[in-house]
Amino acid sequence: MKNLLPALFCGVISFSTLAQQANDSDLIKRGEYLARVGDCVACHTSKGGIPFAGGLPMVTPIGTIYSTNITPDKDTGIGNYSFEDFDQAVRHGVRKSGETLYPAMPYPSYAIVTEPDMRALYAYFMQQVEPVSHANKSSDIPWPLSMRWPLYFWRGMFAPDVKDFAAEQGEDPQLARGRYLVEGLGHCGACHTPRSLTMQEKVLSNKQGDDYLSGSNAPVDGWVAINLRGDNQQGLGRWSEEQLTEFLLTGRNDKTAVFGGMTDVIVHSLQYLTAEDATAIARYLKSLPAKDPTQPPFTPDDTVAKALLKGDDSKTGAAIYIDNCAACHKTDGKGYSRFFPQLQGNSVVLTEDATSLIHIVLTGNTLPGVQGAPSSITMPAFGWRLNDQQVADVVNFIRSSWGNNASAITAKDVANVREDKDVIRDPKLLGSQDVEQLLK
Repeated sequence: MKNLLPALFCGVISFSTLAQQANDSDLIKRGEYLARVGDCVACHTSKGGIPFAGGLPMVTPIGTIYSTNITPDKDTGIGNYSFEDFDQAVRHGVRKSGETLYPAMPYPSYAIVTEPDMRALYAYFMQQVEPVSHANKSSDIPWPLSMRWPLYFWRGMFAPDVKDFAAEQGEDPQLARGRYLVEGLGHCGACHTPRSLTMQEKVLSNKQGDDYLSGSNAPVDGWVAINLRGDNQQGLGRWSEEQLTEFLLTGRNDKTAVFGGMTDVIVHSLQYLTAEDATAIARYLKSLPAKDPTQPPFTPDDTVAKALLKGDDSKTGAAIYIDNCAACHKTDGKGYSRFFPQLQGNSVVLTEDATSLIHIVLTGNTLPGVQGAPSSITMPAFGWRLNDQQVADVVNFIRSSWGNNASAITAKDVANVREDKDVIRDPKLLGSQDVEQLLK
C-alpha cells in the first residue's frame, strides 16, 4: 500500500495539471476570439507589419499618432504588464507609466467589458501572441498639444466609470449579448457616432440618446461612417435582420458591399464571429429606432432606367455613367447581388455627406474574399480619367436617379477630396491637369 501512494499521488497531480492546462487552453482560445471581436489587430498592426507590433499611423485633427506594440515583448511591448496593468490600459485608459492614453484607444467603450473577458484577453496576449521587438513611435502632434497631462482631465470629464456589463432585468439574452458586443468590445460607436468639438463621442449607448450610431459627422481617412439606426433612407430601416447578419459575416448582401474603413473590420474581425454573435449584433442594431422618424420611406423610380434603356443619356452625368459604371451597376442601378452593389436606394449614396461616394469613384475599391464568400471583386479607380466636373456629374447622376433624392455636389467638393492626402496617395489619381501641375 505504501508503494502505491506515491504513484496515486503523482496520478492526481498529473490529472490536476492536465485539467489546468485544458482550462488555460480554453481561456486563451476565448481571448483570441474576443481579440477578434475587438478588432485589435487592425489598429495595432502597421501596413505590411507584424500583427500587434504597432506603428499604424492614425490621423487626428491635432496631428498623427501611432498605435503601440501590444505583443508580450518585455522591452517594447506589454511583456511586463500585470493583469492589473493591462486592465488599467484597456478599460481605464491609463498605461503602466500612469499617463492617460489618447482616446484613439476606445477605452470609453471598453469600460463595460467584463473582468472575465479581460482575463481571457490577457491570457491570449501574454501566452499566445508572439513577442516582437518593435520600438513605439512618438506622435507627430506639435507642442503644446502633444502634452499628455490635459488628457487626464479629458478622461475625467468624458470617460465613463469602469463597470462590468450586465443585462437589464427582463432583457432578451440575445439582445443583451448584441448590445454588449456593439457598445463594448466592438466599439462601433467610435466610428458610427458623431463627436463633439472636444472629440468625445456624443453618447456611448442608446440609453444616452438617439445620436448613438447615427453616423459620423466628419470623414475619417476620407470615409463617412453611415447611420446604423432604423432610418428609412440613410440608415438600416430597410434591411432585414438576415441581411444584416449576412453583411457582418461576409461584407456583402442584396443591399450593398463593404468598402473603405469597414473592409478591415470585416476582414480582421466580423467574419470570425459565431453565427450566434452575428445574429445577436444584427438583432440589437435592428432594435434601434430611427434618428429621424419623419424620414419618408425610399420609393423606387424607374424613369431614368427606362430612358437609358431607350438610349436617352441626355441627363447630366448619364453618358459618363454608361461609359464607366453601367456594366457592373446596370442601367437600373440595381447591380449584381453580392458582387456589384446596387446604387438604387443605397444608404451610402443617400447620405448628406457624399465624401465616401466621391472617394470610391476616385480611388476604386476591392471587396475582399472572406470565409463565407471567397470571391474578391475589384472596382477600378476613375480618378485618373475623370476630371472634377465629370466626377461631380456622375456622382450627382447616381444621387438623383432610380428614386435617389440626395443633394447635389460640386466640382469643388471633388477637388477637396482629391487634395486630402489621406485619400489620394497615388499621383495618377489626382487627374490629368493636377498631375501636370504636380510634375512641374
